[in-house]
Amino acid sequence: MNKLAIAGSLAFDAIETPFGKREKIIGGATPYIALSASNFGVKPQIISVVGNDFTQEYFDVLHNKGIDTEGVKIDQNNKTMFWAGVYNTDMNQRKTLKTELNCFETFSPEVPQSYQEAEVLMLGNITPKIQQSVIKQFKKRPKLIVMDTMNFWMDIALQDLEETISMVDVLTINDEEAFQLSGEFVLLKAAKKILAKGLKYLIIKKGSNGALLFSNDGRIFSAPALILDTVVDPTGAGDSFAGGFTGYIASKGKTDFETVKAAVIAGSVTGSFCCEKFGTENLQQLTPNDISQRVKQFEELTKFNF
Repeated sequence: MNKLAIAGSLAFDAIETPFGKREKIIGGATPYIALSASNFGVKPQIISVVGNDFTQEYFDVLHNKGIDTEGVKIDQNNKTMFWAGVYNTDMNQRKTLKTELNCFETFSPEVPQSYQEAEVLMLGNITPKIQQSVIKQFKKRPKLIVMDTMNFWMDIALQDLEETISMVDVLTINDEEAFQLSGEFVLLKAAKKILAKGLKYLIIKKGSNGALLFSNDGRIFSAPALILDTVVDPTGAGDSFAGGFTGYIASKGKTDFETVKAAVIAGSVTGSFCCEKFGTENLQQLTPNDISQRVKQFEELTKFNF
């Protein structure tokens, strides 16, 4: 079974939306990524840290889907990272009520020996220096290294971010971040400028408007977003996209443009499932058959005769 290594946050979330709220559920980037990826016949392996309040029941959520947590440190002298937020009625904006880094504030990742054969490495949205640290610990470079980032790191750690981008193959950001990183305000120009930093592929996520894939040889693919009749909680949709994307590629063991195009659809599918329930609740119940059925819906969205 091919392996997918995932480095990033593992946390507790408190989420409130117009459809209800949850006081303490498993959160952070890595659970969304790993749970999504687990449906593609790969072994997700998490690199993160939790505190003394992350009890066995939370580990079981991951283990029940075949996720390897050997790379998760347990800080017995601290609590797990905690985030609380509330969404307004249109679900496009959220307000952060509280962020407590706790054990994650001093996170120093260690890549276990058993993770060294990973086909794909997914770097969640953490500090660029920590992302670099994870990359450097792999004795054999994975076939594909994918990283997520955000405008916060562009504001306070641009030099480190630029260095990290030069070490990876794929960058995933949204359109606003693409404009900031490139200094361009036409999407195609922005994409070309970012790809020139050494990337093979760039994915620009557009939320409810889908995603765009740009290749360094000039090819472009546009993936639609599925129109859902139920959106309960969009938290983690981007990380769920990353999980479907990297899980699909790791399962195929290939990184050609056609494979990466299909991976974008896989990511769009898992991201859509994430939004239908709170937190990772839907991802915990997801099956490969569910994914196959939804892929057909995406096919119908883009099929036409002219």
